[in-house]
Amino acid sequence: MTGFRTLSDFLAHLERRGDLLRIAREVDPEYEVTEVACREAKAEGPALLFEKVRGSRFPLAVNVLAARRRIEWALGRSPAQVGGELAELMRALPPERLADLWRVRGYLKRGLAMRPRRVRAARQELPADLTRLPNLKLWPGDGGCFVTFGLVLTADPWTGRRNLGVYRMHVYDAETTGMHWQINKGGGYHYHRAERMSEALPVAVAVGADPCLLLSAVAPLPEGMDEIAFAGFLRGSPTRLARAQRIDAWVPADAEFVLEGEVPPVERRPEGPFGDHFGHYSHPAPFPIFRLQAVTCRERPIYQASVVGKPPQEDKYMGEAVQEFFDGVLRVLFPEVRALWAYFEAGFHNLLAVAVENRFAREARKTALGLMGTGQLALTKVIILVDQDVDPRNRSAVFEAVARHFDPAEDLILIPGVPLDTLDFTSFTMNLGSKMILDAQSGSGSAGGAASPERPRGRVPIADPGTLITQQAHVADPRVFFREVRDWRVAWGAMLVVQTAENGRRLVEEMVARPEYGDVPLIVAVSADVPLDDPELLLWGIFTRFDCARDLVPHGVESRGVWTTARGPLGIDATWKQGYPEPVENLPQVVERVNGWWPGMRLGGA
Repeated sequence: MTGFRTLSDFLAHLERRGDLLRIAREVDPEYEVTEVACREAKAEGPALLFEKVRGSRFPLAVNVLAARRRIEWALGRSPAQVGGELAELMRALPPERLADLWRVRGYLKRGLAMRPRRVRAARQELPADLTRLPNLKLWPGDGGCFVTFGLVLTADPWTGRRNLGVYRMHVYDAETTGMHWQINKGGGYHYHRAERMSEALPVAVAVGADPCLLLSAVAPLPEGMDEIAFAGFLRGSPTRLARAQRIDAWVPADAEFVLEGEVPPVERRPEGPFGDHFGHYSHPAPFPIFRLQAVTCRERPIYQASVVGKPPQEDKYMGEAVQEFFDGVLRVLFPEVRALWAYFEAGFHNLLAVAVENRFAREARKTALGLMGTGQLALTKVIILVDQDVDPRNRSAVFEAVARHFDPAEDLILIPGVPLDTLDFTSFTMNLGSKMILDAQSGSGSAGGAASPERPRGRVPIADPGTLITQQAHVADPRVFFREVRDWRVAWGAMLVVQTAENGRRLVEEMVARPEYGDVPLIVAVSADVPLDDPELLLWGIFTRFDCARDLVPHGVESRGVWTTARGPLGIDATWKQGYPEPVENLPQVVERVNGWWPGMRLGGA
């Protein structure tokens, strides 16, 4: 049992372990906090407590969970152990025999802790003024300041079931914010029902909470499953709830701050732009609004924020932890799945690798389609299927499988015109786009099928599969189209990646037609801002910048009735295109200013 009832308790624990850095210098909430947080997230550095934030009297904590070690301390065990517990419980319930209950007897206390405890909490009421709180403006192109780590609590107006989720809130003025409810989110479903009833939806937003409640709020729980109850399971003690001051709700009693209000029906307001975790600004779009009615806080409260942008950021560590929570559960639902992994580098939803044991011909393809209809995995854009002995977390092994076994003519499944992550901009239509499945399994697809011959190699210097070749040479033949190419790489043996500042589609069309590249499974064009020698940003630059239906370029296609197959190398135009939002970058003067004081403070630990 963890014993962390509040965020302050957890920060005190981190400080005792030397994993909290206090910054006494006054910092600017516009961009300066972002610059420091990005540096420390990439280094998996300490949690940060900014004691003086310009314009507010409250201290600000960021990067609280931006390290795997801190997540394990918060849970009192590893995320994988949590996943094992959940899988074992799922297998044992409902019990078919006494032995099933005996096997999970050790989880009885955690099960009892899922029931929240209602308490009277002494909370101080503050002026209902959002401008007094240290909300951040993360990036220069943002539309304003945002509440970036608000735990938004709603109840279904029909059933009364709760939902706790993290949704960004664009601060418009002292009493009004946007409410960025994306598709397939529980809070958005509750608002949809309230709006159908022409009623305002009561909403409470907890800012600054114990780490188990934070992780539960970001976890992709099935619709209707109570995140507050799940936090009790993770923590081993019940979540304490207190009656709200102005709305009819029970809110986290130990939250540092609670914002109370409502979201009225029908009313919309442009929300954004905002530099989100895809590493680009999301375009402004109409979203519901939140009207603040009250602000309460604990004694000596600490505000909390999370910085998002190009990977890696804090969401990397949280997202990987919750994956491990539910890996075992998914393998109970899909027994043929041996392992799966969504890549933070691609914003999680853009790339999922799945290792599957085929018990009948092409079972893995059935599994991929099933996963694309399951919970938050329904927002997945690209699934790569690999053999059961391939580790999906190992990007080199995954793309080695693509290099050896993927044939666009037989192993590509394209699904156009389907729901997609709200943050995905590549189709130019919010919430809609296309998906694809790359089958990189060996054999015929039947259970125990014989291994298929490996792809011929040798026309292109692909070297050993699984390697990222760092080659500084330009692609040859400047007399033709290669004058547009700045640099090129063979990535993990599977992708010939070319960097260009010009027309990426034309370049890819030319390359897939050239016979010397006939044995390359994937030919990808990226923009000049994508560093080809950085594996994390290379995946980011590829998988956040193409729409499967619009930007795939096969060597040729063959139609058989309504069935169309791709032939030859599969090209992908992953360049930045007119109409895409810009990638996030901090201001040079902010970077320079932080360079002037942060290294010394970091080394001095003050």
